Amino acid sequence: MSDNALYDSFFALHHGLPRQGPGSDTTTRRLLALAGRLPERPRVLDLGCGPGRSALLLAAEAGAEVTAVDTHEPFLAELRETAAARGLDGSVHTLNADMGALPFPDGSFDLVWAESSVFVLGFDRALAEWRRLLAPGGTLVLTECVWTTEEPGPAARAFWEEHYRLRTVAGNAAAAIGAGYHVLGTVPQPDGDWDEYYVPLAAHADAADLAVPGMAEAVAGARAEIALRRDHGSDYGYAGFVLRPVDPRWRTRPETDADAAEIRRVVATAFGSEAAPSETEADLVEALRVHDAWLPGLSYVAEAPDGTVAAHAMITRCLVDGVPAAALAPVSVAPAHQRTGAGQAVVRAVLDAARLRGEPLVLVLGHPEYYPRFGFVRASEYGIKPGFEVPDEAMMALVLDGSAPVPPGTLVYPAPFGV
Repeated sequence: MSDNALYDSFFALHHGLPRQGPGSDTTTRRLLALAGRLPERPRVLDLGCGPGRSALLLAAEAGAEVTAVDTHEPFLAELRETAAARGLDGSVHTLNADMGALPFPDGSFDLVWAESSVFVLGFDRALAEWRRLLAPGGTLVLTECVWTTEEPGPAARAFWEEHYRLRTVAGNAAAAIGAGYHVLGTVPQPDGDWDEYYVPLAAHADAADLAVPGMAEAVAGARAEIALRRDHGSDYGYAGFVLRPVDPRWRTRPETDADAAEIRRVVATAFGSEAAPSETEADLVEALRVHDAWLPGLSYVAEAPDGTVAAHAMITRCLVDGVPAAALAPVSVAPAHQRTGAGQAVVRAVLDAARLRGEPLVLVLGHPEYYPRFGFVRASEYGIKPGFEVPDEAMMALVLDGSAPVPPGTLVYPAPFGV
């Protein structure tokens, strides 16, 4: 049997499937929501688009102009036909190209999207090579197979060690942060996303003509994959990653002892003014540093180009009905650097640090028009409320680990907050 026969049979087996990997319209929408505000007509690059389920949704619901890339021309032809039938042929453009040798200039897209396809290059290579394609403020969205346990069983480990190197969600998030991205959010994909792929694939396998050269091998491979998922699916899964390159204008880092005086100045003038600094919040920062609520490595600064501290953000321990959580407060930007992106840079950096530390939940009491850009939603959606009166929309929560249950109940700040 030739390699060509197996290749042809593989694609014949997969032809007509609604999608070519685990996923769902619901997951696509969740990932799109995490990407945040987009331009009125965002430029989207969908890599490894297959028959274009995601491309069609992005064009229809985000008003996107989508460039859909795949190396299998029949998938692209199917996508063009479907797009035309839905009146989206002016919004979806196809290109037969290698995702590892893309012809686009730097900064061409607001959103680079790859559901169930990043394995072709590998997660780390994709992060390195696709970053240049993003316009300033652009977002990279990937879904990737991941370990869902630190100790996978021997059958799952043997299979994946032969086919593709997996990491945990936390491992991939750390790789993304190390590669110069902020993690805007991660989405553990439910079992139903696997069903949307494997149920139609199993039906195709049952109906396949095994006399076709290469088809028996293609069917055996598909059935082995499906059986592994059925028997060992608790060891691995799929997850989405929504990533944005760091703002190169601002260097962010954990605070050091040498920063204390500058941080005090920034906090005092941010909450007051240069002429009339507010010492209350500056005193709070210093009190938190020596309190049991202090979390080492979760007090961050953003540096101005001259090396001075332009912004500061701190996360400390709080409790929700006795369960440990994390509180983002205070966040301060020096008056000279307000509305320049310094605050966003330092908040994203300290949230990344909290994610790497394994903090599952961050809470903030703040401006309801500012913090949702980081993914915060009303804490009351999770049944969380503070033990004092505040507007419901001002008390917000951000789940960093979607695999962990979110504790409902009363939020208790550490004593230095005085509430």
